[in-house]
Amino acid sequence: MDSTQVLKEFAYIGLGSNIEDREFYLAEAIRLLQENPDIQISRCSSIYETDPVGYTDQAAFLNRVIKVETNLKPSELFKHMLSVEQLLGRVRDIRFGPRTIDLDLLLYGHHQLDQPELLVPHPRMAERAFVLIPLLEIADENSIPAMDILKHNVTELAGKEGVKLWITNNN
Repeated sequence: MDSTQVLKEFAYIGLGSNIEDREFYLAEAIRLLQENPDIQISRCSSIYETDPVGYTDQAAFLNRVIKVETNLKPSELFKHMLSVEQLLGRVRDIRFGPRTIDLDLLLYGHHQLDQPELLVPHPRMAERAFVLIPLLEIADENSIPAMDILKHNVTELAGKEGVKLWITNNN
């Protein structure tokens, strides 16, 4: 990326992995996202180990949230996220099932999108402690609509999904 280029928008992306070397898949997804010259990672949450939700007959997940700055439109960013999942061997055979990597576009600026392939804010974000805890760890007060509601939701959800700090972010 040209050092004079100003990135126009921010987004928050949730990452999860529960197959094989979970930490490797989280790190590799971040590396592959950042290979795009129109994406810059600006913040990374700590990593949390979480119990599976939905389909529970599987290994625990490692989850984290990153904040990116980007010139990509939401659909372009989402398409790049799907290509990263594919590069890392993501298989979609069981809903909420095991995966090498899962990338969810949680927020894209203050935009609301309702497209067949993309809903932003993420529709189940406020119900999931494994998303809210790392999101609120790195979120800027002004960057998240309804921040007070999300903070309230996390107090109601904390501990219900077996969310445990795995590795503290040292950034």
